[in-house]
Amino acid sequence: MMKFKLNPLTVKKIKRFISIKRGFYSFIIFIFFILFSFFAELFINNRALIVSYNNKLYFPTYGQMIPGNVFDLSYDYETNYRELKERCEKENKGNWVLLPLVPYNPYENDFRENEYPPAPPSFGSQHFLGTDKAGRDILARLVYGFRVAIIFSLSLLGICYLIGIILGCAMGYLGGLFDLLFQRIIEIWNAVPYLYVIIIISSIVFPNVLILILINVFFGWYGMTWIMRTLTYKEKARDYVLAAKSIGASSIRIILKHIIPNTISIIVTYAPFSVASGIITLTALDYLGYGLRPPTPSWGELLEQGWTNLSDYWIAFSVIAAMVITLTLVTFVGEAVREAFDPKMHTTYE
Repeated sequence: MMKFKLNPLTVKKIKRFISIKRGFYSFIIFIFFILFSFFAELFINNRALIVSYNNKLYFPTYGQMIPGNVFDLSYDYETNYRELKERCEKENKGNWVLLPLVPYNPYENDFRENEYPPAPPSFGSQHFLGTDKAGRDILARLVYGFRVAIIFSLSLLGICYLIGIILGCAMGYLGGLFDLLFQRIIEIWNAVPYLYVIIIISSIVFPNVLILILINVFFGWYGMTWIMRTLTYKEKARDYVLAAKSIGASSIRIILKHIIPNTISIIVTYAPFSVASGIITLTALDYLGYGLRPPTPSWGELLEQGWTNLSDYWIAFSVIAAMVITLTLVTFVGEAVREAFDPKMHTTYE
């Protein structure tokens, strides 16, 4: 049976990262935020977690839509579980409803009699951070918007790194005409005005997450490519690469088994800052109106609301606080990773 065993040097780097408490605790908190957003329906949702009705249990959260007439209500569209809970408590027949901590979804408009949105934070209405100008819960919009932003950032990071590492290693290792050709391509690509392309595309189609990822990959792949090209040129001249060539190792084996493992510290160091850059990019595009279309939960859209409604301070304060906390955590993680994987502290030759 094959056993997975980490390289002793990798174990040393991980231990060094754990010893940097500020970065390690920030990493734990950031991972918690990601997991919380991915399972946000269990905590922030207008669907009940559990409904006990006539001695039968229902689990609406991740299931299909349950119409109101199933619970003897006078309509056949989706049940309003907040009203159902109030009715069960009044009738006191043994039926009960367990709602999430925040019983609203990010798309729901909560209009109340004699009140006009936005509404300030209120524990009584369970709008803990208030509502926006459309009556939607701000906390729900923040959490679900974070999920969209982190999916965007991680997807952008993975695709750009994949293209950059493959192409950059090929440019640095092969050199010659291949390297020269792609240098000119990258220079031309870099001269294309990114924002203008976004404006043109937004005027033609309605961008979704996938389209925005592809657009940003289109303009973001060459950053890691330049880095990997430089690192590969440097590593190609090392003695261990020359030794591998002398014993007949193929170019692919040299790149995969020798060059990339010895440049992984630089690659990992850039990753947290790339995640932060992705979050900022999506937020900026949404703020300018060239990103995701409403009513998609978006930090940029909330930021735009806060800027245009400064008297409703809770909108701007909520999204700015969320951004500051998130970017601070990512920065602390990046600093810790950079120190733990510092190539001046650790070297390896295989």
